[in-house]
Amino acid sequence: MAVTVSVLGSGSRGNCALVSSSTTRILVDAGLSGRETFKRLKGLGERTEEISALLITHEYSDHVAGLERLATKLNVPVYLTEGTHHAWNRACRDDDGKLPELPKSEHFQAGRSFRIGDIEVSPFTIPHDAADPVGFTFRAEGIKIGFATDLGYVPVSVRNHLRGSTVLLIESNHDVERLRFGPYPWSVKQRVMSRVGHLSNEALAEFFTNDYDGVAEYVILAHLSEQNNHPELARASAEQALRGRQGLWNNRVLLAAQAEAIAPIRL
Repeated sequence: MAVTVSVLGSGSRGNCALVSSSTTRILVDAGLSGRETFKRLKGLGERTEEISALLITHEYSDHVAGLERLATKLNVPVYLTEGTHHAWNRACRDDDGKLPELPKSEHFQAGRSFRIGDIEVSPFTIPHDAADPVGFTFRAEGIKIGFATDLGYVPVSVRNHLRGSTVLLIESNHDVERLRFGPYPWSVKQRVMSRVGHLSNEALAEFFTNDYDGVAEYVILAHLSEQNNHPELARASAEQALRGRQGLWNNRVLLAAQAEAIAPIRL
């Protein structure tokens, strides 16, 4: 089996993806319910008993809503930073003060690579208003995959980590004008547009135009807002910015969806 990237769901109502090699399968984030995660994995032809680990970017509910149930049902290690673990514990304690449980947890630090099976995982800090948020790159069988969502802008450090990715999954959260004139309270709009908020179509286009290395065979636009964006706005903005960039194949800009998994990318 080749290296495979599957996005089970992406957006403000839940995020989860699967990175697979010949011998290892890593679920990235657990923002869907346990039942929905299992359903979508089954729909992709995946066997839940073959999942190797859970890997968490940060503690917000759209990334961890199904974490406790998945960790218990799958009985696999959960990899997360110590700061994210503590923040998740505080947020999820019950009315009696009892903390949620992870049967197996492993802490990592941004900037220090580690291995899960035959996949090398490199976490890096991203600018977001969570406790200790990270993006990831994955290396297996000569393939590099980059994941960067939930970031207010793309600093030099993030750009450097993402260089050379064969598959790049990156946020295209909102259209600035739709957000400004949309239904959110002004305080929420300010947060989303801040440097620790979410990446807009326009900011992503600027990254693609000025700082992107252009080598990915697949670019996946992720974490699209259902209120403040539209898939075709995000696609058009990205494709215009990418036009003429060497290395990008035709029709390889993909849109991650909230309501369903997208077809797996096999490399």
